[in-house]
Amino acid sequence: MYGKYKHSLDAKGRLFVPAKLREELGSAFYIAKALDGCIKLYTEAGWQALLEQCKALPSSKTRALRVFFANVVKCEPDKQGRFLLPETMREYAGIEQEAMFIGQADSAEIWSVQRYELEEEKYLTPEALAAVMEDLGL
Repeated sequence: MYGKYKHSLDAKGRLFVPAKLREELGSAFYIAKALDGCIKLYTEAGWQALLEQCKALPSSKTRALRVFFANVVKCEPDKQGRFLLPETMREYAGIEQEAMFIGQADSAEIWSVQRYELEEEKYLTPEALAAVMEDLGL
């Protein structure tokens, strides 16, 4: 998944999944609170892979996952491609009216537009891009 797509919440708190991401996310996907104050979207296959990783952890580590799993939501978009973005998720990510979907290779993220623009300002510089390209061997 790649690209960035801006969409507005409707009056009921629903968000439209961009067409380019909808096909890759499938008929159902999972959302979870993520680092940097955004929301992570997992495909069914990505979610299953994460669950397998969690099963391999020692019990001392799995306790910390309680809060993570308690805040995961399975989403099934309607025929128009909309899904309800729970209020707790909107509050966590600082999303009031507009949201930005960001493709992240095998997953996606949802950001507050303002928060993402600040993030992009930090990392969309010639120096930062050069560092990323170097890390990728390009």
